[in-house]
Amino acid sequence: MPETTHTWLTPCSPARRVGGSTVLELRGEIDVHTARFVTARLDALTAGPCPDLVLDLRGMSFIDCTGIGALCRARNRVLTRRGRLRLVSTDPRFLRVLGALRLDDVFEVRARLPRAVPDPLAVAG
Repeated sequence: MPETTHTWLTPCSPARRVGGSTVLELRGEIDVHTARFVTARLDALTAGPCPDLVLDLRGMSFIDCTGIGALCRARNRVLTRRGRLRLVSTDPRFLRVLGALRLDDVFEVRARLPRAVPDPLAVAG
């Protein structure tokens, strides 16, 4: 039986460089079907020395253990290369999962994008 994938779902938007940071928005479901695509994208973005990666998770609707594994892998790669990884999320479910897994102190989680990074979700005033 052929493997099914979420063909309607693109979990990664194009990465953008802002200052010295790379910003990647993850959206939709990051699960057993999409985590390998996310992992491949994160591996590419963390391949060089001193990666500074910001993962905007505000568009993410669901994450399972394979998705959490992809985030952990990215974190380990960044630390090995003496870089920095920041997660942007205010989703109480996601934050509860990190807490339950005792990863809330492992990841640098912020409610907003860093100041130097323009927020595409911000409403122009």
